[in-house]
Amino acid sequence: QVQLVESGGGLVQAGGSLSLSCAASRTIFNVNAMGWYRQAAGNQRELVARITKGGITSYADSVKGRFTISRDNAMNTPFLQMNSLKPEDTGVYYCNVEWIVDGFKGNYWGQGTQVTVSL
Repeated sequence: QVQLVESGGGLVQAGGSLSLSCAASRTIFNVNAMGWYRQAAGNQRELVARITKGGITSYADSVKGRFTISRDNAMNTPFLQMNSLKPEDTGVYYCNVEWIVDGFKGNYWGQGTQVTVSL
């Protein structure tokens, strides 16, 4: 079993930046994709950014041009750079790693890290 732990969350003012990291208990093999999700109070969890094994990235429309997802090559976990933060970005951010082996797919999840953006 792999444990994921997010770090880098905190309180920032609108327009500021934060970087989120995802530490894994061991290197993850057979990664198909990885990404970051968030859940704001009173809202459903949503995909923020995703990067595939081949390096293809995708973003929620609300964060395009402001957030950048990349890969930690050593551990196969995602990193998220967040710029020009808005109060609407406030929420708990979760690291996700999707693996696939012989057609079987599964996910690892972190416990979440709080991001709060003040006006």
